[in-house]
Amino acid sequence: MQVTETLSQGLKREFEVVLPASDLETRLSNELVTLKDRVRINGFRPGKVPLGHLRRLYGRSVMAEVVQGAVAEAERKIVDENGLKLAGQPRYEFPEDKEVMDQALEAKIDLAFKVALEILPTFELADLSDVSLSRPVAEPGDDDVRETLERMAAQNRAFAAQGGRAAQTGDRVIVDFVGTIDGEEFEGGSAQDIQVEIGSNSFIPGFEEQLVGLKAGDERVVKVTFPVNYGAEHLAGRSAEFAVTAKEVQAPGELVIDDDLAKGFGMDSLDALKAAVREAMKRDYDAQSRRKVKKRLLDALDAKYDFELPPTLVEQEFGAVWSQVLADLNNNSKTFEDEGTTEEEAKEEYRKIAERRVRLGLVLAQVGENAEVKVSDEEVTQALVERVRQYPGQERQVWEYYQKNPQALAEIRAPIFEEKVVDHILAQVKVEDVTTSREALFADEEAEAAASEAAAETPAEPKKKPRAKAKKAESGEA
Repeated sequence: MQVTETLSQGLKREFEVVLPASDLETRLSNELVTLKDRVRINGFRPGKVPLGHLRRLYGRSVMAEVVQGAVAEAERKIVDENGLKLAGQPRYEFPEDKEVMDQALEAKIDLAFKVALEILPTFELADLSDVSLSRPVAEPGDDDVRETLERMAAQNRAFAAQGGRAAQTGDRVIVDFVGTIDGEEFEGGSAQDIQVEIGSNSFIPGFEEQLVGLKAGDERVVKVTFPVNYGAEHLAGRSAEFAVTAKEVQAPGELVIDDDLAKGFGMDSLDALKAAVREAMKRDYDAQSRRKVKKRLLDALDAKYDFELPPTLVEQEFGAVWSQVLADLNNNSKTFEDEGTTEEEAKEEYRKIAERRVRLGLVLAQVGENAEVKVSDEEVTQALVERVRQYPGQERQVWEYYQKNPQALAEIRAPIFEEKVVDHILAQVKVEDVTTSREALFADEEAEAAASEAAAETPAEPKKKPRAKAKKAESGEA
């Protein structure tokens, strides 16, 4: 096997590989000898099938396996001898002339093919001694706990029938309805004894509001339009009418926060429920604090590095980001014009985000490698168990899917590795905890950026605010 480098440009490399016909013939013969002892052919004793006969029967398929093995061997040779780290799967280019390829597969002529690949960039890790980050932290207050308890109590309070009462926001109305589109009833559009809590936003937009004022026995035609992203495609975006009959109007009972409420949630007492609520809120606060300090760390890292990126990795990342952008626009019935931009400007913006994510991913990978950060099998298993729990009733199928798909399992391992690397870096930089309010802790990143820009802008020179989708994608996992 002869391997010759034909291109070395930036992160791109190309090689020409030549497999001599004699080498192909030797490999084919060796495989056929091995095959002779395994196959069973009528008319021949085991192990006594002539090689010529085997070649006529299986030569083509065996040679395909030989070439496949040679390709893998060539890839290993290229990587090992040149000390390369690949950025993705190599691309192989074989002779387009069918006659030439057929002769090569019959070991009559040499087989020559090209290997094109991209390598990962090499770079020095930056000095982080000057990096200083603030980490917003908050503690759940008594008012926060009380608000949560009130929401829990509201979800579990009783409703009582009110004869002659006109339905108000917050009331529950028991209704029958028949839905039609263009005068024709449609599947799933009719129901009886349905409970509708006005103001819960549980039904199609506009449905609940039109029940206000109804009394038991009243009839009303409710006109709505299904959202364009509605689950049933035959209804999405279509206008419909519902003939509604109110059977009963129920008023919500008083909010009661006591031991009985706690017991309804499996707690022994109200104090125990309060403690559980506070603990759960604290976990949410800590998780949000982590997200914000991580975002600031990634911003600091991004400012430290500038190196050439593998084009294929950038394109793959951009494709993933862009498909999500288009899906979000479609689901929300919006256009780029609605977002205050054009498709070309949006592509340029999201391509920069894709480049950032690839760059940060490479930096974190290099930091983790140098620091010998490892992810144990136990950590992966625990994460997989958590993932499986998200699919009740399908646990076995989901578990087997990940066990049989190394790439899918790698997607479980990757975020664990990333978080451990982030922890490693945070331990190296200056991090100051800053006490803040719940509202500030959970303030949207776009709102923070807009506020900072608003403080600097003048009436004559308003600054363009960053768009929510861009900020969300930019702050995502590296």
